[in-house]
Amino acid sequence: MRILALESSCDETAAAVVEDGRKVLSSVIASQVEEHRLYGGVVPEIASRRHCEAIVGVTQKALDDAGLTLGEIDAIAVTYAPGLIGALLVGVNFAKGLALSSGKPLVPVHHLRSHIAANYITSPELEPPFLCLIVSGGHSHIVQVKDYTDLHVLGRTRDDAAGEAFDKAARAMGMPYPGGVEMDKRAQGGDPDAFKLPHPTVDGAPYDFSFSGLKTAVINLIHNAEQKGQTLPVEDLAASFRKAVVDCLVKNFVKAARDTGSRKLAIAGGVSANTLLRSRLEQECRNRGWKFYMPERNLCGDNAAMVGSQGFYEYISGNVAGLDLNACAAMAVDQNR
Repeated sequence: MRILALESSCDETAAAVVEDGRKVLSSVIASQVEEHRLYGGVVPEIASRRHCEAIVGVTQKALDDAGLTLGEIDAIAVTYAPGLIGALLVGVNFAKGLALSSGKPLVPVHHLRSHIAANYITSPELEPPFLCLIVSGGHSHIVQVKDYTDLHVLGRTRDDAAGEAFDKAARAMGMPYPGGVEMDKRAQGGDPDAFKLPHPTVDGAPYDFSFSGLKTAVINLIHNAEQKGQTLPVEDLAASFRKAVVDCLVKNFVKAARDTGSRKLAIAGGVSANTLLRSRLEQECRNRGWKFYMPERNLCGDNAAMVGSQGFYEYISGNVAGLDLNACAAMAVDQNR
């Protein structure tokens, strides 16, 4: 089964053709990073306009690269939640137009479920059940993937997401957007024990995260140094901050795995590309004899291939939408439409 997938939840306009949920026939991404870098972050109005400009060309290229016509596609999948509402609406309305004109089924796909599905492309042998840590700019979740469309959230962030904390802390250190990527690079040459930073926990919720206090601590550290005319070693600060975030993520994730008896773990989302997080979890799982899965780095960020993968499982589970489908800015990953 061949699915044409569309993704426009933030600042990447993407289209892909995926066969049977695992084989990527084409994947095209039009990134807006350079433009948003001028403003230090994503400007929603600009993102929506660029999606409008790019979506037709990106979709046609995905079909051309796959060597297929729209008539040879079996279904059309689209990210409809969560994300920037204006950006989502571009993809949803374009997908509805394609479905109406072609007579193909329209499959609504949750963005975070798509990130999980990136692992199905990288590791075709992976099947539920397993435990997944979703870490991105807007989300930090520990999720039990009971089946492809049956998920249960065990833990989540109470304030900032891990990716958001990385980006804001990196900006305070003078790094360009996207800060999390730059911080990961700069941290490679730093001392992770140079600065003692807090490791926040949530009372009564051992799987939940809290990164706001950690982010504020490093920003205050920078501001205090500036007021005294001091220059902090950026590489050391970046390494210390990265270690603190990863410590929190790994600790809660491993605890959730132990408590639930999970022996098969995966990570997903933009922050799953972080080198320290990948290596730490790989080592933790190896030490315990657990299986560990992570997407290829080119599948960690937003893309349509992951939408096509999850779209296949949504379709075979009967999740098909009508032309009344609407975008939704916020929706839990374990919530069905």
